Amino acid sequence: MSHERGLIARQAGTVLVGQVAVVAFGVIDTLVAGRHSEAALAALSVGSAVYITVFVMLMGLQQALLPMLSELHGADRPHEVGRQFRQSLYLWGLNSVVGMLALLWPDPLLSWTEVPDAMQPAVREYLQVLAWSLPPALLFRLFSTLNQSLGRPKAVTWIQVLALGLKVPLSFLLALGVGDWDGWGLVGCADATLIVNSAMILMGGYLLRHRSFYDRYRLWHRLEAPDWRVLGQLARLGIPNAMSVTVEVTSFTLMALFVARLGTVASASHQVMTSLAALTYMVPLSFAIATSARVSYWIGAQRAREAVQATRDGFVLVVSCALAVALVLLLFHNPITQAYTRQPPVALMAAGMISWLALYVLADAIQVMCFFLLRCYRVTLTPLVIYCVLLWGGGLSGGYWLAYRGWDHTPPMQHPVAFWIASSLALVVASILMAFLLRWTQRAREARVESA
Repeated sequence: MSHERGLIARQAGTVLVGQVAVVAFGVIDTLVAGRHSEAALAALSVGSAVYITVFVMLMGLQQALLPMLSELHGADRPHEVGRQFRQSLYLWGLNSVVGMLALLWPDPLLSWTEVPDAMQPAVREYLQVLAWSLPPALLFRLFSTLNQSLGRPKAVTWIQVLALGLKVPLSFLLALGVGDWDGWGLVGCADATLIVNSAMILMGGYLLRHRSFYDRYRLWHRLEAPDWRVLGQLARLGIPNAMSVTVEVTSFTLMALFVARLGTVASASHQVMTSLAALTYMVPLSFAIATSARVSYWIGAQRAREAVQATRDGFVLVVSCALAVALVLLLFHNPITQAYTRQPPVALMAAGMISWLALYVLADAIQVMCFFLLRCYRVTLTPLVIYCVLLWGGGLSGGYWLAYRGWDHTPPMQHPVAFWIASSLALVVASILMAFLLRWTQRAREARVESA
């Protein structure tokens, strides 16, 4: 294994441990809700879909900071790293306000997607608690992005692992109760998330203040007035990025809202699939974060060939891991779904959809790597178009058509698998187009460097 590939693998492995710990928050909530009741699991499917949509859209705006800080790190400009990090706090404040408003008043979205009236009160209560957990969650993402851009993800991972150790007992205690107390059900899961997110950012702030590693970046320098040049750079890169991520995630999470009309068994089984997909997504995401940080580092150092080599190494690692994950899903589909729920109809329906999830995982690994690397080269609009056409047009709309309208002379499937079929096939096409776009972009960059 080359030095670059080994470095990417180590950083991705560290990031993966932390990302899996965070996704395990949702897995724990799914397990707890499944043991509480079928209705709680169905409400979690809808509520988590709404929250993830809002959170990921706002996080997409902040993700523009990763390539920007990595380039400054590669150019050895530590004071500028600290200054841009402080400027990103203005973006965090705006994101927090917008996100909280969306979560505190979700009625328009619930009505538009025709979520059953009986399910809406539980979803609404769940989201009202999560609204207060959003600001610390977004602020911790800034802390995470800073460390990833500097090639120091271990601190983030340790905090996330410790947070999981806190989340597990809190969710079980607050949701299921103890002794004669029956707990708060789904709202208890949200309360546990609020407590854990607050604890995570407090730990992150303590490290930034007291670890000598961060001294050279002057992170605690007085907060400057808004620098519209820096904020404009964040907006130009972050807005298309956020829109692309939103399209990708909503093509995935809006499935839950459309599936809800098929009943609680369908919603609960879809929630199992969603939880599995979120967990498996952490593998390519971790490699994409680690690889893009290295590519941006080499771009900042004006070394285009090393950036291309880092890209190749990242793809070898991510495709290999995605194949292994898909194989595990195919071989152990029954035990995996049965671990999520004690309801046999839910487990059986979910197990029948896992083959499509395996295909989804493979395509997702390629496209997420391409997406992160294209952002390093400031290419954001074309991926947005690809996502809109294929993920919304082919995946979400195609799934809706298969489920509720039928295709040609075939009757409507009336089953959540319709959405997974359409989404998986759309993602395959998207991954192919993104791979061609990335290669063309890197060749054009190399040609400009050589001619300079």
